[in-house]
Amino acid sequence: MLRKVGVFALTAFLGLSSTLFADQITLKNGDRLTGTVVKSDGKTLVLHTDAAGDVEFKFDAIQDIKTDQELHVSLKGGKTAVGPVTTSDNKIEVATKNAGTVEAPKEDVTLIRNDAEQAAYDKSLHPGLMHGWNGGANVGFSVARGNSQTENLALALNAAHPTLNDKITLYLSSIYTTNQLATPSTVANLVTGGLRFDRNLNPKLFAFGAVDFMSNALQFLDLRSVYSGGFGYHVINNDSTTFNVLGGVNYTHETYSNGTEVLPVTTPPIFASYGVTNRFVALTLGEELNQKLGKSTVVTENFYFYPNLQQTGEYRGVFNFGTVTKISKWLGWQNQFGDIYVSNPPIGAKKNDLILTTGLNFSFTH
Repeated sequence: MLRKVGVFALTAFLGLSSTLFADQITLKNGDRLTGTVVKSDGKTLVLHTDAAGDVEFKFDAIQDIKTDQELHVSLKGGKTAVGPVTTSDNKIEVATKNAGTVEAPKEDVTLIRNDAEQAAYDKSLHPGLMHGWNGGANVGFSVARGNSQTENLALALNAAHPTLNDKITLYLSSIYTTNQLATPSTVANLVTGGLRFDRNLNPKLFAFGAVDFMSNALQFLDLRSVYSGGFGYHVINNDSTTFNVLGGVNYTHETYSNGTEVLPVTTPPIFASYGVTNRFVALTLGEELNQKLGKSTVVTENFYFYPNLQQTGEYRGVFNFGTVTKISKWLGWQNQFGDIYVSNPPIGAKKNDLILTTGLNFSFTH
């Protein structure tokens, strides 16, 4: 009998303890919920509950908050406080260990994080080089048979490693198309890649250094290497919109083959390149836009202009516009349009290349 009473008392104590040590919020309509406060941005608050998981509430719909756990609270004006939180008379009170109770109007709250959220945020500010990458890979493939026999493969990789004060960006793309009807031929063979490092000098101004590579078989471009450096300005920089303008100088080294020539009376035939190599200094001017549309679609757009400083009137321009729409956490659908313009291509090559690709996007940030 005593044993049963002891078991009952222990069970009751544990159940009561889970209530006593849970965070509690009371809504203005009188509803009261218990759980664990996870985070708030001053507009909404996330409460984790055992029954329903994470539940989100409008911050202005909350009448009272009372927590047993310590929360990290950020207030307007840059002030922060850490400790258990209570509210009364439309004020928030944080019982800190060293500074006593810190009081502020509820509308002054800009951020609330529990220990786990704060630790994750701190880690995101200074991730190691092997962590903190976001981006994805794009794949597009098409085959046509019948009156035409074409095969097209488009691959791309975009990755970014942002920290509190700097950002590393990597990109690589390839488009390869063949036509097997009659005389087999290559319809397109374009490869681009690059690396860029941005360093914030203040909240608006940043410096950048970049290296870009391009090969375009149909324009007889064996390889173009561009080494750039300069400064940029964050015109808009928030969670939903990023718009930058930038300017600097670059050194360009490019080799055109103008095709290949078969030397006569040789077995097997010997191919000789009879192209030209250009080396020059140019300006780097550009603008970049990244816009979130709703919860599932991201739009990217950029334009870069490279006027030659040594041969006036010669220039290059690159324009890109793309969208990625999430289908699931790791899968999306991407569309990409590009326009590459060169004012002085080799004889027989056109100045403009227009590129349109579509296909699947595989994200490596879920």
